Amino acid sequence: MKENFKEIIYSLTKLIPKGKVATYGQLAKLAGHPKAVRAVGVFMKNNPHAPLVPCHRVVASDGSLTGYSGRGGINKKRKMLKEEGVKFNKEKVNLLTSVWEK
Repeated sequence: MKENFKEIIYSLTKLIPKGKVATYGQLAKLAGHPKAVRAVGVFMKNNPHAPLVPCHRVVASDGSLTGYSGRGGINKKRKMLKEEGVKFNKEKVNLLTSVWEK
């Protein structure tokens, strides 16, 4: 599961369009391993393919920006998402309008 699962997650992440986000759980479920949410987080943290794999478009299930290992951290992630048209409710992504539907 490990290597293949990781590549599936990266492939799915590449499909998230500008202006949309996916949750860690959503990606885990789409990849066939709904309980592997933390693994998805680790893959995003260690993403060697950025920006081709737009890990900044992956957020927590409540819309929180839980991490971004790139330069600038969460503030940079928020700025990138806003520039792409993602809508926020205060500090969290508005999942009603910005979640990616696959």
